[in-house]
Amino acid sequence: MSRTMPNRRSANRALSVLALLGVTAGAVTACSGQGSASQHSASPETGQAGEAKLHMIDNGGHRLAFHVTQGHGSTVVLDSGGGEDSSYWKDLVPRLHAATGATVITYDRAGLGKSDVVPGPWKVESAVSDLKSGLRQLGVTKNVTLVSHSQAGAIATYFARGNPTMLSGAVLVDANLPPFFTDEEIARLVALSRPQVDAAKKDPDRPRNRQLISTAQSFVSTNKAYHKLTWPDAVPATVVVSEKTPFDGSPEDAQRWRDAAASFVQDGPHRKLVTAKGTSHDVPKDRPDLILKEIENMVATQH
Repeated sequence: MSRTMPNRRSANRALSVLALLGVTAGAVTACSGQGSASQHSASPETGQAGEAKLHMIDNGGHRLAFHVTQGHGSTVVLDSGGGEDSSYWKDLVPRLHAATGATVITYDRAGLGKSDVVPGPWKVESAVSDLKSGLRQLGVTKNVTLVSHSQAGAIATYFARGNPTMLSGAVLVDANLPPFFTDEEIARLVALSRPQVDAAKKDPDRPRNRQLISTAQSFVSTNKAYHKLTWPDAVPATVVVSEKTPFDGSPEDAQRWRDAAASFVQDGPHRKLVTAKGTSHDVPKDRPDLILKEIENMVATQH
């Protein structure tokens, strides 16, 4: 037993590192539909109430798939974790739309789902530009509640800093937060992920591997810069932390994850910390009722 436990812990930590590097552990990135994106119109479409419609949005020469379930009043944007496309939220979208009456938007980040691949290292600034451009082209400029899981926490932070008036609030679901990414933690994550990154390079055309490689290329510089950021005080935020964290196999890293969430909440006004009991890093799948409740609360408080 004593000889197998360290290997199990190392395997668990490696999987959690993949989540933070940009590929959610166990995720299978959709590779179908990449060529079919051109068949959809870039102009707004109309349909029956509660029906999601696909809009292909151009930003800087590449196209992104935005899925819009039209409602009224406010808008809820669901941003998936690393390696996941918009289908991650497919079970939550109709429930959220029915509960809030809001417009619900999901989208595929570059290289995922129906969105075009953008070669080179992953850049959070480009991801923020894609999201902002998509929302503006869809006519969404205010009263947005942003719901961000895992890697999307970095996108949310940059987006909130640059566009605070667009957001009425955010729900950050076991999300990457600036306090976590100390120089020491970055070095630990890079070391743990190296075998998986090397393996991915042997099959670089596979979407999931491509995502991992591109994120790993910029991981150190991206997160050193991210560690210095702060969340704008004007934007309320609910931080939902999983019970197991992404580091179920490493008590030290798991505690750092929890401490980072607590520090984030304490460092500004209008912030709330929620621990999702009995959950893995996949909180939206493990406790959809909890996530639905926190989104509803955030939407309701902004009216």
